[in-house]
Amino acid sequence: MSNGTPEQPRPRHASEEPDTTRTDAASPHDGNVTDTADTADDAAATGTPALLTTAGALPEGLAADVGWDLGEDEPEEETAEPLREPLPTEALPIMPAGTRPEEPHAAVGRLRAAARLRAAHPRTVRLHQLRGLKRMLTEQQERFVNALGEDLGKAPTEALMTEVISVRSEVDHAILHLSEWMEPRPAKLPLTLQPASAEVRPRPKGLVLIIGAWNYPVQLTLAPLVGALAAGNAVVISPSEKAPATARALQELLPQYLDSALISVVAGGRDCNTALLAEPWDHILYTGGERVGRIVYEAAAKTLSPVTLELGGKSPAVVTPARNTGAMARRLAWAKFTNAGQTCVAPDYILAVGEEAHAQVVAELPKAIREFYGAEPRESKDYGRLISAEHAQRLADMVEKDVAAGAEVLVGGEVDPAARYMAPTVVTGVQPDGALMQEELFGPVLPVLKVGAFQDALDFIADRPHPLAAYLFTDRPRLHRAFDEQVQAGGLGYDVALLHAGITTLPFGGIGSSGMGAYHGQAGFETFSHLRPSITKSDQVDTLKTAYPPYGWMKRKMIPKML
Repeated sequence: MSNGTPEQPRPRHASEEPDTTRTDAASPHDGNVTDTADTADDAAATGTPALLTTAGALPEGLAADVGWDLGEDEPEEETAEPLREPLPTEALPIMPAGTRPEEPHAAVGRLRAAARLRAAHPRTVRLHQLRGLKRMLTEQQERFVNALGEDLGKAPTEALMTEVISVRSEVDHAILHLSEWMEPRPAKLPLTLQPASAEVRPRPKGLVLIIGAWNYPVQLTLAPLVGALAAGNAVVISPSEKAPATARALQELLPQYLDSALISVVAGGRDCNTALLAEPWDHILYTGGERVGRIVYEAAAKTLSPVTLELGGKSPAVVTPARNTGAMARRLAWAKFTNAGQTCVAPDYILAVGEEAHAQVVAELPKAIREFYGAEPRESKDYGRLISAEHAQRLADMVEKDVAAGAEVLVGGEVDPAARYMAPTVVTGVQPDGALMQEELFGPVLPVLKVGAFQDALDFIADRPHPLAAYLFTDRPRLHRAFDEQVQAGGLGYDVALLHAGITTLPFGGIGSSGMGAYHGQAGFETFSHLRPSITKSDQVDTLKTAYPPYGWMKRKMIPKML
């Protein structure tokens, strides 16, 4: 909008009827497109055939076949209570205005009522929410870029590429495919159950909690939100308090651009999240570390709330001798040192297979780092900062322990905890049980280990907890199959790292200790939807008589053959 003012939803007058007209030429992304899924639900609930609700009348011949009277007698009075339609959001309480976040208990109570009234279910409401999110990311782009620079020292281009634009692409993808995703999916039935029909219909789960992370505080908060909104849920968002500038931006802007009757942004932090996790939820999505992930999982178990956990782990990069050594080193360096190494799918360590591969890594990685960030990375405008002084000191202590045990710093090693700075660092000679190999590093330190054979690398990975990602850099395609079959990881990358985590058509998630569940694109829509099965079978002719007791000798012979 030209004046930069967020577009507010137009209140609908009580006497105004919603537009349910759909023409053949209507775009599936038009806000006035009829929600055929809701129409079919209403038909099923009333017992009215869907054909009558959409076409207005039943062919006379078919009516005669099924025994319906289409004479001119006056219709009987409707004795059933009218169905309760989804309540317009204009009639619901909204998130309180002001700069103070909403209290957790109040937010949950307000949005649970909205979820019960199905206010977020209609297709038009979902599209309105998604378009509002896109407007926010477009009109407030500079605000988010500045906040990310303040919290993490992200360069503007990196902030746009890895956070703002990636979420905007996620929104575009959801808007484009929402009609398709919402459609019921027919299911086949065995011949013995005919005549009958069955389908799987995606339905909103209801009230959803999203707990964001500090390392990508825009992307890892809003990308799951896209799936939750597309699925028709009311959402409570708890941004990370460790990225305060971004959290403030989300708290102020989301209620302005989205319908605040269906969303709340709370303060975040330990106390807030503890209060939130004491509540029952229809779904919880948490992004963060394994230790807190266990706490979330345990709390969710007490209320039987389903969860998606996006955790992390030590993601390996296996390197065999390469022809294009420069490309291999650049791709590893870019994936590792983007966001100062604070990426859950960044290569956590390198397994160099044989002397030749090890020599190539040692020779080329320093060149790639210098090409990206210059001789003094501290002066580079494209190199970020760590989230805290404590995080910088933790990494420095681990490097120091391994150097004392015989490892060598190949490049980098400079640390200034007060400035939250640590240079891109590569450490060679690290032992498998060294300090740098005990836990996910989550910073700009890359250990390089040497193994004798490719199978040794696969065994090394298999002996450790399943990582969130695993990468193979090789000129030998036949190794791909062995890597694919023997490596258990959330996602794989061949001759590239990091990219899969930002692609809307690929589900993103972990396995084992690196997480459970997935989102992005349709996977996100389905994560926040209940894929509800249903079956319809006419009782005009009771074809199930064979299944009813008593079970005489004939039924006992027939039933096994029919099933």
